[in-house]
Amino acid sequence: MTTLHITNGDVTVQIMQQAGIQGEILPWRDVLHEGPVPMGMTLSELSAIRARYIADQGWSDAQEVSNWFQYRDSLLENFKQYDALILWFEHDLYDQLQLIQILAWLATQDLKDCNIQLICVDNYLGMLTPPEMAALQSKALPIKYEQIIIATTAWQTFTASDPLEWQNLLQQDTECLPFLEGAVLRLLQEYPDLKTGLTLTQKQALQIISEKSQPPGKVFAAYQQSEERRFMGDSSFWGYLAQMLDSDPPLMLLPEGKQLTLPTSPDQVLSITEDGRKVLSGEKRWSGIKDMDRWIGGVHLKPDNLWFWDEEQQTIENLA
Repeated sequence: MTTLHITNGDVTVQIMQQAGIQGEILPWRDVLHEGPVPMGMTLSELSAIRARYIADQGWSDAQEVSNWFQYRDSLLENFKQYDALILWFEHDLYDQLQLIQILAWLATQDLKDCNIQLICVDNYLGMLTPPEMAALQSKALPIKYEQIIIATTAWQTFTASDPLEWQNLLQQDTECLPFLEGAVLRLLQEYPDLKTGLTLTQKQALQIISEKSQPPGKVFAAYQQSEERRFMGDSSFWGYLAQMLDSDPPLMLLPEGKQLTLPTSPDQVLSITEDGRKVLSGEKRWSGIKDMDRWIGGVHLKPDNLWFWDEEQQTIENLA
């Protein structure tokens, strides 16, 4: 039997190969919680947008990432050439967004007589041993119609220009995709906080630095420990740090003459500023939001379209 396996990224692929998983193994490789994911795009149209965004961030060569997305999409589009399609994903935001994208795309296909299975677990695939990964194969279950329906709804709301649609998922029964609700909430927490103007990631990073000045690598490690379901890579995290370093006034500082780089060096020690402490305490809102130009799914956050997350009320609000 020929099988196409789709999973989150390259580390998981390596472990699957070491575990002797038979078939074509495809990493999805997209950081969907960062950058534009507008509604109404075909798979290839969206991939072109995503490839351009990833290249613009300096995370990959433009032609290389474009070629990769074309290759990735062609394998998915030809999934019926395989006897089975197995999706391997985990519980965090990074994976759940990839999963709903793939399931929503499958909803547009004729799935009669297709053998599509899902493995979705509450631990990190990239941290499993090869024997543990091999044992997961027995956990594969046939995809259910209701899972595809919920994923399609979730994808439509994620790509919508109104974040209230994404928030409304919290009122729906998403139990058939048991980790989706947590992902919905965690993405909402990446909107600027109503009191501080910080995303939850920025708040956690600033809190870590407020307790002890330290290099970015150690801040990232501590941040990872603060997340119930880790989802962010170091490249994205460095972007959040850079925003707080470059804002006027800055919320954190590096020693004079030092710049934030990735990989980092031990002498790049981050320390919190007085303005950073005031923002962190909620005494003032971060001034960086006045220059906001950021996408979360299909929502383009900018000065005339600012949405804030109210942690106390668990609601999203537009105060532009």
